[in-house]
Amino acid sequence: MCGIWCIFGSTVDTHQQIPGCFNIAHRGPDCFRFENVNHYSRCVFGFHRLAIVDDIYGMQPMRLHALPHIWMTYNGEIYNFRETQKKFGYNFETSCDGEILIHLYNDKGARFMCEQLYGVFAFVLFDTKERKVFIGRDTFGVRPSFRIFTDCGFLAVSSEAKGLKGVTVASKTPLKIEPLDPGTYEEYKLDENEKVEFVKRERFHAIGAFPKYDINNVKVTDDVLTNIRSYLINAVQMRLMSHRRIGCMLSGGLDSSLIAAITVQEARKRGITYPIQTFSIGMDEQSPDLLAARKVADHLGTEHHEIRFSAEDAISHLRNVIKALESYDITTIRASIGMYFVSKYIQEKTDTVVVLSGEGADEVCQGYIYFYRQPTPEEGDKESHRLCNDLHYFDVLRKKKEKKETEINHICILV
Repeated sequence: MCGIWCIFGSTVDTHQQIPGCFNIAHRGPDCFRFENVNHYSRCVFGFHRLAIVDDIYGMQPMRLHALPHIWMTYNGEIYNFRETQKKFGYNFETSCDGEILIHLYNDKGARFMCEQLYGVFAFVLFDTKERKVFIGRDTFGVRPSFRIFTDCGFLAVSSEAKGLKGVTVASKTPLKIEPLDPGTYEEYKLDENEKVEFVKRERFHAIGAFPKYDINNVKVTDDVLTNIRSYLINAVQMRLMSHRRIGCMLSGGLDSSLIAAITVQEARKRGITYPIQTFSIGMDEQSPDLLAARKVADHLGTEHHEIRFSAEDAISHLRNVIKALESYDITTIRASIGMYFVSKYIQEKTDTVVVLSGEGADEVCQGYIYFYRQPTPEEGDKESHRLCNDLHYFDVLRKKKEKKETEINHICILV
């Protein structure tokens, strides 16, 4: 959706650090902003925006008239922000989903804030009154977040590792760029010289644990199949909050076909009048994905687009794919090539900005063939949890990074 970039405790003029932020400019083509924090000369926020919700008042870093001491920037979507606003009686100044973070933090602190969020997110929140900085990331790690923290009191955070390339730090030790762990938040404190001190790291949620936020619009029954259906439909409904055009990835397989079918159904109920666009990719006319997706698209009545690429195309764009992924994992790179071309097509040839797809079904439902060899149900469940915890390294990584490189917002429906 967007690119966030922040520096605290800079040892040089913050203006000298800004060029690094332009390395993630592709994440936000609509507008960008750099802003120094009032009375904190060593702190700066950078933000590249892809506007999805509240085009007028959604710019960041976000501050509220009632709570001017809180500075907040985030990348993601908070699907339950309206329900949470109503539950706690918060008065909103904008229509932006991210505003809920400021109210929740001000109400009961950072951990409470994280536990109440149903969505995908990476955030940085600076409380100038308490001189505290908080950074966090969603449970599955759908939204990326990287940071540098040094022994000289310097903290830098970026949506991508390349955003931290070239930062200037007076550190005696080599700089290390590290990803923030999914499902965690970290707390830092600024001393009187604006140097950053690490306070703590806490896990606010783990995969498999029931969340603290309410899901009041899903009625749980004794029928497991009915519950799965209800939760999946609800997941799609909650993600149709965009003010921009919505489309779907479609391979013709079970996961993407289900998501596309529910999206078409729920879009009609929402009064969305434009046809839902679906996208599939293959290397020739007999590609199994193209053939299967065509049948599904015909059945659903979508505006279907087919993209083709050659082996030569793949080789010529390989460096671009690796740069976008920030990974040398062979399997991830191979699986990302098609995603790169379909994302490029969507950006250049259509007006769709938000793209839905299905992820996580094989991990949750043990769909991979080797699960037939699991020695016990307990071992199978253990392996399923391991795969879900590693999603941010592989499947989620390629979907989010490839889409960001081509300026569209990809929403994973994690079952």
